[in-house]
Amino acid sequence: MNKPKMTTDKGVPSNSRVLMLLGQLEKLNGESMLADPEITRQITAKILHLIQTQEKTRKDIMSKGSSGMEVILATLENTRDLQTILNILYILNELLTVGGGRRIGVFVSKGGTGILLQLVLSASKESPPSEEVMLQLHSVLAKVGPKDRKFGVKARLNGALNVTVNLLKQNLQNHKLLLPCLLVLRVYSSNSVNAVSLGKNGVVELMLKIIGPYSKKNTSLLKVSLDTLGALLKSKTNARRAVVHVPVLLYIYQDWHRNDTFHRHMLIRKGVLGCLKNITNSKLGRKAFIDADGMRILYNTSTECLPVRTLDPLINTSSLIMRKCFPKNRLPLPTIKSVFHHQLLHVPAGGPVAQLYNQPPGVDDVVDDSDDNEDAEAENDTENEEEEKNNHAGNDDIETDINKLRPKETHSRPFEELKIYERFFMELSEDFQVFNFDNPKRGVTATPAAPKSHRPIIVPTSQALPPKHPTAAILQGECPHPAPVPRLDLDTINITKDQDGCCDHTHTRPHPGAGLEQELVQGLERVSLDGAGPRGGGGGGGVNRHNRQPPLLAGGVAARPGGGGQEMLAEEWAEEEGGEGAVLEVPDTALLLPLHDPDLYVEMVKSTRSVPQYSEVAYPDYFGHVAPTFREHILERVYGVQSPLPPYRTKIFQDIERLIHPNDILDKVVYDLDIQSCPVVDDGESLKFNSQFESGNLRKAVQVRKFEYDLVLNSDINSNHYHQWFYFEVSGMRVGAPYRFNIINCEKSNSQFNYGMQVLMYSVQEAISGRPRWIRTGTDICYYKNHFSRSSIAAGGQKGKSYYTMTFSMIFNHKDDVCYFAYHYPYTYSTLKMHLQKLEALRTPQIYMRQDVLCETLGGNSCPLLTITAMPESTSNDQICLFRNRPLVFLSARVHPGETNASWVMKGTLEFLMGSSPLAQSLREAYIFKIVPMLNPDGVVNGNHRCSLSGEDLNRQWQSPSPELHPTIYHTKSLLQYLAAIQRAPLVFCDYHGHSRKKNVFMYGCSLKETVWETNISATSCELHEDLGYRTLPKILSQMAPAFSMASCSFVVERSKEATARVVVWREIGVQRSYTMESTLCGCDQGKYKGLQIGTRELEEMGAQFCVALLRLKRLTSPLELRKRAHLLDVESDLMETRCKVSSNPSTYVLEDEEHTFMEEVDYSAESGDEADNDPDTADPHDNHLSDSESNNHRDSLT
Repeated sequence: MNKPKMTTDKGVPSNSRVLMLLGQLEKLNGESMLADPEITRQITAKILHLIQTQEKTRKDIMSKGSSGMEVILATLENTRDLQTILNILYILNELLTVGGGRRIGVFVSKGGTGILLQLVLSASKESPPSEEVMLQLHSVLAKVGPKDRKFGVKARLNGALNVTVNLLKQNLQNHKLLLPCLLVLRVYSSNSVNAVSLGKNGVVELMLKIIGPYSKKNTSLLKVSLDTLGALLKSKTNARRAVVHVPVLLYIYQDWHRNDTFHRHMLIRKGVLGCLKNITNSKLGRKAFIDADGMRILYNTSTECLPVRTLDPLINTSSLIMRKCFPKNRLPLPTIKSVFHHQLLHVPAGGPVAQLYNQPPGVDDVVDDSDDNEDAEAENDTENEEEEKNNHAGNDDIETDINKLRPKETHSRPFEELKIYERFFMELSEDFQVFNFDNPKRGVTATPAAPKSHRPIIVPTSQALPPKHPTAAILQGECPHPAPVPRLDLDTINITKDQDGCCDHTHTRPHPGAGLEQELVQGLERVSLDGAGPRGGGGGGGVNRHNRQPPLLAGGVAARPGGGGQEMLAEEWAEEEGGEGAVLEVPDTALLLPLHDPDLYVEMVKSTRSVPQYSEVAYPDYFGHVAPTFREHILERVYGVQSPLPPYRTKIFQDIERLIHPNDILDKVVYDLDIQSCPVVDDGESLKFNSQFESGNLRKAVQVRKFEYDLVLNSDINSNHYHQWFYFEVSGMRVGAPYRFNIINCEKSNSQFNYGMQVLMYSVQEAISGRPRWIRTGTDICYYKNHFSRSSIAAGGQKGKSYYTMTFSMIFNHKDDVCYFAYHYPYTYSTLKMHLQKLEALRTPQIYMRQDVLCETLGGNSCPLLTITAMPESTSNDQICLFRNRPLVFLSARVHPGETNASWVMKGTLEFLMGSSPLAQSLREAYIFKIVPMLNPDGVVNGNHRCSLSGEDLNRQWQSPSPELHPTIYHTKSLLQYLAAIQRAPLVFCDYHGHSRKKNVFMYGCSLKETVWETNISATSCELHEDLGYRTLPKILSQMAPAFSMASCSFVVERSKEATARVVVWREIGVQRSYTMESTLCGCDQGKYKGLQIGTRELEEMGAQFCVALLRLKRLTSPLELRKRAHLLDVESDLMETRCKVSSNPSTYVLEDEEHTFMEEVDYSAESGDEADNDPDTADPHDNHLSDSESNNHRDSLT
């Protein structure tokens, strides 16, 4: 039926004409509809003509206050005349085609959807139904449906679903009617209940009849059909029903891919992939996909699409399907528990450690049988789905109990119980009457060090030469037992030094023609520094991990092959071996690293106790690290590798090749700590790995291709997870070969490795050449979910979880170099002991420094406690009183072993405090510092990432620490409780941490007000009374420290953090300025270091700037002190390059924030890298400036 074309009266304004016609139509609606329908027919035809010819008419009908739409809908609802119905449907199509969602919203609000659906039902009862009416009805419904949230429910209740389906079945060849019906059906299917109903009615099979191979005809129809099918297949029931059609869909996709050479129909190809994606959400669908060779088909088509960037949506969806269908593999481990075991004398009553100990023997904890039995949920198109959920539920973790947000009034322990800690605070009672001010060191003594063990200590060197004669064990595939490596007694290492303590290289630098580097890499290997035999050996024939030759150390001393501590000169050893001897040259870093001494480090290692009983020393720890002078920029994301939209295609495709081309995979184990007798497999063709040294972590290395290795990290001891920290050695490399390393059992859902962070590498060849340093390295770095299944035992009861892969590529520059890779700059427990001993030697008569042993750890290591302040000027009562009444600052670090950056920040703090600058002296005179530089020595020594030997996160034990399981936390908290009991609670408490998923340095503090503001709880102003002094120190840092970001700071208290140090010290000890200072593991995106990865220089600088901030805090709150030492302010500003501006009042600073606020590009909001715990990453909602009145308030709070 054709649309009527009518003329209108001339000379009458259109708006008056349409209003007149609508008035007539409204009048007719009020009268009996038995009257002649011809009048209604003519009026609606005239309105249609006006709407078709004049836009103003449409606006008049849809304008606010107009009743035009109500009149039209009322007429449509009441009339039975076919032509009138068609005229009104034409009018509605014209009105709703232009004007967007607002006009459709008006239509829906007037009840238009229900009237149309009712009309569909009425029209279907006609015999036969009018094709034109059905066509126009579905055309209007196709426009209205997507904007009406209840459209699917209304259609189901009105019975319109079956009408549309039957219409489709009867008109499969009528493409003119088919298209609007499919458009409506697509909207119907978006409702999950409707989708199931339609599936039962055979609509899935109906869609597959419409979808077909490549054709240039009816592409719009095919596109809508695919969209409809995709919506239907979101239902698991329908997806299972469509499993049998997976081969057909794959064939259709291949056909379109092959024929659509100009890529004009990408949406059709994407629609087919969308259907496959939904089908493969079920286990049956994934099996059908694999059986139909879907992995190969999608891999090949995606590879062909890679050069065309506009086809990214196809590649991404294909990759998502392939990753989902990739068969789940188990980690190549016998158990996910740590390869090392430390038996606990006191097992916790509950929690993961108790579950670990109560686990029945023989249980496979690597993978669950049921991991893949249940249907997988549709994967999100972003790799950060877990973090998005965390963001939505961010406020759920905020503490809402005001009583828990107030400091406790009473102390939980009696004072008599705490009095034993008085011995750690001798400075508070010292009268210095017997102190010799001419030789002050006699008056301040340190606690004696622990007895030294006599285990063999090994200094690492280079790669071993292959054995000249293969033994029977080698021929049989067993671990070889080479001749015992000669051991060099510690006392025989003769590194000559001049009187100033610097290395004398007179005997170490051969003539250039001697080819030091070439000889070194051929002959260097590990050498024992003790006269004892090899570890694990007996009778001189013990097993050694490599066939090694003893190197020559500086001074030309080496051991004979027979061992026994006999010595001979370098020339004699060279003659015996028939070649020139190489000399191990220790880099001269004494001037650059005043706190490092290789000899002293070895001595410290001897007294360090580890569960594996390490007997080797890593080169970087022995030689030391000199920060590079060049800048190391944050890497830009590589397109196709670190793509913002996952998957990370290049790496994913390489992983998929393993399944498609299994014959190309070597799958050769080259390093395995689970084989204690011989963890290293040396066949001369593969890289050699090692992690058996302090803080080392690498459990297994598997060669999968010629230059590609899968690496598995070790769990924390007495735990079955926490895989993040790594530190291992690689040797036997080929120059110029593109090696790829995949750490395959990471657990966090995202990482800064996707946002510019690189791994760290230390080259021994570079160190010997005068460049002993860790450098950022690696290309093609990305972090993504892999196909290794994570058992529910390791995932906290959750099934179907996967591990993540951190992958990087590397090209080595030196043949047979020995290189070390680490997650972050290593800082071992032995390094700390060495630094503390060197720092103590720097003590001047003006410095009061005492080192105590706070306690012994579970592993038998001592936990040092430092006291640093300035000596009193004299023994007068006034000076002694001033000395004792200095406010205390309590600092701690390294509760999480994998956060090594915390130790580097602490090193900067300690060096500044022991320095001779006027600022350092002023700071010592202002405070008494109590410092626990390493709260978790055992975790650091044994290469843990987060836990101590108890298998627990020590920073979650502060509420009720156990003296048996958490001795360092128990006694540190006891120190603070003692101070609170004697009314000497610290002015500032700060726990140094590292953050793996945020940039910059920032602080977490505690505030009642800011916590309440983040929740919906109501509280009176008196309940929220709070001194704003907690913001002062972070604000000062934001002004003077270029790496510090105030915008990243948070002062909200969360339930999940109630047992952390900062919250417990704030709540129980009553320290208002209780902080966690987080340092990034990656770099900065604001300030002076924007775009740079952070290094040890910046971390140590941060530690020093924290000290200066404390001094500025003292001066902000003590005007008299400021006036006494006003001359130091200029020195301070020059040294630290602060941005603070001094106002006319010399006792007040106005801190002006010149940095723009910063928001992290990706929301990484877990304190100290916690995956399960989130801290809000929000910008400061308040003014960050400190006004004069606020500064006065801060001063008043301390006086």
